[in-house]
Amino acid sequence: MRVSGMLHLLAFIFALVATWIFISSYISFNMKTLRLPRWLADLDSQAIPVVRTKCGLSKPCPDNFFAFKISSGAANIVGPTMCFENLVIMSPVKNNVGRGLNIALVNDVKLLVKFLKDIPEGTLVLMASYDDPGTKMNDETRKLLSSLGSSYANQLGFRDSWVFLGAKDLKDKSPFEQFLKNNPDSNKYEGWPELLELEGCVPQKRKAWPSVAAQ
Repeated sequence: MRVSGMLHLLAFIFALVATWIFISSYISFNMKTLRLPRWLADLDSQAIPVVRTKCGLSKPCPDNFFAFKISSGAANIVGPTMCFENLVIMSPVKNNVGRGLNIALVNDVKLLVKFLKDIPEGTLVLMASYDDPGTKMNDETRKLLSSLGSSYANQLGFRDSWVFLGAKDLKDKSPFEQFLKNNPDSNKYEGWPELLELEGCVPQKRKAWPSVAAQ
């Protein structure tokens, strides 16, 4: 019995050693096959600069230009977002957006008219729709929005999608505007058109506006 037990013990130890050798060899092999080629490892070790643009634009703006990105609301679920010079000034996360026109969270038409009239000349104005931007508008509101450079203020209606960047007393139409009519036959969401996103580089001098276009 003692001899038999000794043989069993030796067999068990042999199996453990063989298994350990096999596993060690397997791991070593896989580590070698996973090792990067030297040229790729050298490339990886070099500092590769990552170009980060303001507001996450697809490309950086030139000098003397402002970077911006505006997203309209999606249906009545997701609010709009505005970023200017890498600063998010409005977003659902900030909890400072609401239904209607998001300029500075103004929904009362009288307050909107007063707000638009009080904008200092030369001030940049970013706007984004959310749910319903047009129902409360009157002729005076549309005229004031048109004076900021909007081409679609007179058409803006119930549940339309609209994003816009203009300026007070702009002599020409702004090239920074997108508009999508609420249409049951083409709406992406049930009852609402799709979200619009506008990004670009705004010349700091207004005289250069006619020569630029939104990206």
